Order: sequence, then structure tokens, then C-alpha cells
Amino acid sequence: MVFQYSKKVMKYFLRPKNVGKIKNADGIGRVGNMLCGDIMYIFIKVRIKRKKEIIKDIKFQTLGCPAAIATSSVITELAKGKTLGKALKITNKEVIKKLGELPPIKYHCSLLAEEALDEAIYDYLKKQKRKIPVLLKKKHQKILMSEKKFKKKFG
Repeated sequence: MVFQYSKKVMKYFLRPKNVGKIKNADGIGRVGNMLCGDIMYIFIKVRIKRKKEIIKDIKFQTLGCPAAIATSSVITELAKGKTLGKALKITNKEVIKKLGELPPIKYHCSLLAEEALDEAIYDYLKKQKRKIPVLLKKKHQKILMSEKKFKKKFG
């Protein structure tokens, strides 16, 4: 199967935004896909403003294809400055929409980006000993199950 990335995807791949690691991050999300080998890390710094928790800073480190890097960059742009509640509502469909298009065979990259952000927020809430929303708990459990399968298969 032959596919081509759009100019916008290539722009985000070649000049991604928010690349790097946040020292002493408030939350860290790590996800991977055992079929394609992509690994994403999202780091968040949270600030409390008017009793609302806002993603003050967000960065990513991704090992993967152009789509994985582009979707990681886009999710950081979508989440930066948002409350945790609004950031949790960001979907992979929004990531694809912001990119303009993504080859269907690469949609899983946008889902990984969504999951990495969710995991960073989960990690933050857990560290703060806060109640974790039911849907976020379910997403986290699903990610843990995938990780277990990966470790079982590849050691």
C-alpha cells in the first residue's frame, strides 16, 4: 500500500513544536504501539489559576514515523493553556482535523497522541492523590493491558 503525507503533516514532522522534556514534570504519559514500534512521552506542567488546573507547559518526545511525530506535536498545541478537564476531551479526531488529513493507516498515531496526553493527566492526578475520573481510569487500564501483552510477547 502506497500513501503520501500531506504538506501539513510533513511541516509538523520536520518542524515539530514543543519537543523536549520538562524537568520535574507534574505528569508524564508514556504509551507505545507494539505493532508499529512508536513510543510517545508527553510531559506536563500544571498551574493553578482561579482554582482551575491549567496545562502551563507541555512537551513531547516521540520515537516513530512522521505521523507519530506530527500528531504528538499537534496534541501539545491543542492542550497547552487548557484546563485538565478540557484537555481530557481532546480526541484523536481533533488531532487529525488540525493536521488536515492523515492516511487512514496512520490514524493509530493520533490515538497514541490522545492516550499519551491522557496518561500524563492520569499521572498528575495520581501524584496529587486526587480522584481519577472513571473514563480516564478505564483508558489507563486498557493501556496497561496493552503494555502487559507487549512485555509478554517481547520480554
